[in-house]
Amino acid sequence: MLKKLCLGLCLLANGLYLTAQLQSPDEFLPHALGDNFTPHHLLVDYFEHVATNSDWVQLQRYGYTNEDRPLMVAFISTPENLSRLDAIRENNLRRAGLLEGKVDPNLNISLVWLSYSVHGNEAAGSESSMGVVYELTRPENQRTKAWLENTVVVMDPAINPDGYSRYTHWYRRNTNKITNPNRAVREHDEPWPGGRVNHYMFDLNRDWAWQTQIESQQRMLLYRQWYPQIHADLHEQSYNDPYYFAPAARPYHEYITDWQSQFQVEIGKNHAKYFDKEGWLYFTKEVFDLLYPSYGDTYPIFSGAIGMTYEQGGSGRAGKAIIRNSGDTLTLKDRINHHITTSLSTIEMGSREQARLLQNFTQFFQASSANPKGKYKSYIIKSSNPVGKLKRLTQLLDKNGIAYGRTETTSNTRAFDYQTGKTKTISIGAEDLIISAYQPLSVLTQVLFDPEVKVEDSLTYDVTAWSLPYAYGLETYATSQSMDIIPGYTFPTSINPSDQDGKYAYLAKWESVEDVKFLSQLLQKNIKVRFASMPFTIEKESYAAGTLVITRADNRKHPNFDQLMASTAQKSQKTLNGIETGFSERGPDLGSDAMRLIRSDKIAVLSDEGVSPYGFGVVWHYFEQVLDYPLDVYYRNSLSEIPLGDYHTLIMPSGNYNLTADEQSHLDQWISAGGHLIAIEGAIGSFVDQDGYRLERFATEEERKMLEQLNEEEQLDGRLDPYMGASRRRISASLPGAIFQIQMDKTHPLAFGIGDQYFSLKTTTISLPLQKNINNVGTISKEPLTVGFVGKKALDRLQESISFAVESKGAGHITYMVDNPLFRGFWDNGLFLFGNALFLVGN
Repeated sequence: MLKKLCLGLCLLANGLYLTAQLQSPDEFLPHALGDNFTPHHLLVDYFEHVATNSDWVQLQRYGYTNEDRPLMVAFISTPENLSRLDAIRENNLRRAGLLEGKVDPNLNISLVWLSYSVHGNEAAGSESSMGVVYELTRPENQRTKAWLENTVVVMDPAINPDGYSRYTHWYRRNTNKITNPNRAVREHDEPWPGGRVNHYMFDLNRDWAWQTQIESQQRMLLYRQWYPQIHADLHEQSYNDPYYFAPAARPYHEYITDWQSQFQVEIGKNHAKYFDKEGWLYFTKEVFDLLYPSYGDTYPIFSGAIGMTYEQGGSGRAGKAIIRNSGDTLTLKDRINHHITTSLSTIEMGSREQARLLQNFTQFFQASSANPKGKYKSYIIKSSNPVGKLKRLTQLLDKNGIAYGRTETTSNTRAFDYQTGKTKTISIGAEDLIISAYQPLSVLTQVLFDPEVKVEDSLTYDVTAWSLPYAYGLETYATSQSMDIIPGYTFPTSINPSDQDGKYAYLAKWESVEDVKFLSQLLQKNIKVRFASMPFTIEKESYAAGTLVITRADNRKHPNFDQLMASTAQKSQKTLNGIETGFSERGPDLGSDAMRLIRSDKIAVLSDEGVSPYGFGVVWHYFEQVLDYPLDVYYRNSLSEIPLGDYHTLIMPSGNYNLTADEQSHLDQWISAGGHLIAIEGAIGSFVDQDGYRLERFATEEERKMLEQLNEEEQLDGRLDPYMGASRRRISASLPGAIFQIQMDKTHPLAFGIGDQYFSLKTTTISLPLQKNINNVGTISKEPLTVGFVGKKALDRLQESISFAVESKGAGHITYMVDNPLFRGFWDNGLFLFGNALFLVGN
C-alpha cells in the first residue's frame, strides 16, 4: 500500500511538473511583460525555454551580429508539420519554380513570417514576440493550435539585436523605479546615436535588397530558402500616433498585383475587428507607401508575398509610459498588446485563407516566368565595363537569387541607353552579361533594373529611384526583346605577377571600388604607390589617368617586393601589368611629377552629437567592411584637441557642427599646412560664406536678391491657397530622392575612373551655384537627365549647381560633397568616387 501511495504521489508530482514546464513570459522573466524592457539575452533565453518545453517550436540560429549577438528564428507549427519542415520548405520552393520537381498536394502549408524590431528602439516589437510565441504554444489555446494545422509561422524576434540592446540597456540604466510618463525627463531622451540603427548605424529596414549589412546578408540567405506567403514587419512610430496597419498608402509600385493589394485590405479588416472590439484607435492607407524596394514590406511583395508594415505609436521616446498630446498615457503594456493582436490576426488570416494564398502565390511565380510585367524583358550589360564593377553587380544578384547569363550568338536590337536616356540600335556580344526578365524572380529583377519608376503619387515616404545600372556606373541597355541565355557568367582570370620578378614597375587599372580595396591593402603593407595624373602610353599600351603605378625604385627597401605584389594581387584577384621600362612613348614617364605619390598617412572622422548617425555610419562601415582600412574615430566635441598634424585626411560626415572660433582656426591652420578635409552634405554649411574659404551660397549679389524676390512672390501668390492640399503644394520644392546626371571634369583626380558623367542619388535640396576660384568637379547642367520624382521648384534651383567641388587652401584642400556618395552603402559607383576623394585628391 505504501509503495502504491508513493508511486501515485510521484506520478502526480511528475504530472504537475510537466504541465508547469512551459512558462509564460511573466513567469519566466524577472519582470512581468511590459513592466520593463527585456535584455536581449533574456529574450533569447525565453525562446530557448519555449523550444525546450514545447514540441510546437523549433529554433534556428542563422548568424551573429557585428557585436556577436545571435540572430535566430523560431519555426512554430504542429509537431507533425515540424517533423517534415524541410519537405514543406522544398515544396514551397517548387511551387515558386525555384526548385525542380512536382508540388506535393499533401504539403499545402502556408508560411507566415513575422519580423520584430528591425529598428532597435522600437522595442515593443521584440517584447511582444514573447507574448505571441506563448499564445501559439500554450496548451490551453486551442484556437491558435487550429491555425497551425495548415500554417508554419516563422518568427524573427529581434532583427536588430545590437540596436535593441543599445536602447534597452540604456533605458534600464536610466529609468526611475517609479514609472515617470513626463516626456521631458531623462528616460524619454535617448542619447546619440539611438537604438534605431545597427552597429554601423545603418537603417536595416532600407537594406533588404542591397544587403550591405551582416544582419541583412544572413537573414536573406534564410529568407530565400523559404519565400513565405505573408511577411509582416512590426515597427513603432511617434508616440502620439495611433496604430497603423495595412492597407498601405499610395504610391504602390505598378508591379504590385491586384491580389496583393486586395489581400492587404482583407487582412486590415481582420485587424480592425479586434481593435474595434477593444476600442483602440488605428489608421490605414496613410503615410507608409509601397514603392521603395528595400523595405521589409516591399521586398517580400516583389518576391511573391503579402508584405506589410505595422506601426505602433511609441518608439524610443515612449519608455515604459508617456503622456500623449491627447492627455492619455501610453504604456509599454499597451504597445505590446497591440502588436500581439495584429501578429495573431495575421497568423489567423494565413491559416484561414491558406488555399487562396497558395494559389495566388503559385500564379505570381508562374506569371513571372512566362509573362513578365514590365516593358523591358532583357537587360544587357556590356562586357567592356570594368571587370570589378561587373563582379560586384553579380555578387548582388547572387544575394538576391536573380539569374543571369550570356548569349551564344551576337545580334543587333533596339534598346534603351541608360547613359543618354534615349533608344538606339546596339550590338549584343557573346561576352555581354544578360539579365532576362523571364525567371521566377522577374518582378524583383525588373524593379531593381528598370530605368524609370512610375510614381503614381509624389507624396512618397522615401527615395524614388535606385536603378542598379546607375548605381554601379555600368554601360547598360534595356530591350523589350526576350533573349535565350546560357546561365552563369565567367570572368577573365587575373594575371598573376609571380612570373614577373625583376620588372621595372607594375601598373594596375583604376576602375572600380575593387581597385580602391587593392590600393588600401598595398598601403597597409607599406608599399609605395603612385597614380598617373594624366593618360600615358608605355610598351605600346595606353593607360588612363588614375592608373596605379608601383615602381621598384620606390620600394627598393622591400627585399620581397615581387612576392608582396604577387600575393596581394592574387588575394584581390587583381590583374597587374609588369613593365620593363619607365620610358613612355606618349605622356609622362614613370619618374615624372605627373606620377603622384599617394600618401598613406592616417585618416580621421568625427562622430557623436552634432553628427548624423547615418552619415557617420556609412563612413565607418566603408572603412571597416568595404576597404578593411584603419580609421581613427573622434568625438565631434573634441575637434579642437585632435592632433590634426598626425593626419592627412579628416572626414566631416553630414551634420550640424556650429563650429566655434577655436575649432575653425584649428581646421584652417591644418588645411593650410597641407591637410585634406572632406565635408559631406550638411557639414558643408560650416564653410559657406566663411572667412578664409571661397565657397559661396550665391554667385552674385544679384542672384541672392533674385531668389529672395522669387520667395516673396511665392508667398504673395499663396495667400489665398486653401488649407487642404498644403502638403501637396509643398512637394514642388521637395526632393525625396532621385538620380541626377552629373557632368564630371574627368581631368580632376576626383573623377578619375569615373569618366565625364556620374549618376548621383541626390537626397537633399542643398543648392550651391557654380563656384568661383574652386574646381567645380561635378556639376548639374541646365537640363540634366533625372530619374525619379523631382519637384519643379527643386529642379529649377538645382540647375547649374555643384554636386562635388574641391577648393585649394594654402598647401591643403577641401573636398565638398553636396551629395553623399556613400548613402546607405549601396551606390557602388559612389563608393569608388569616395575612394578617389580619400586617396587621389590632395596628393
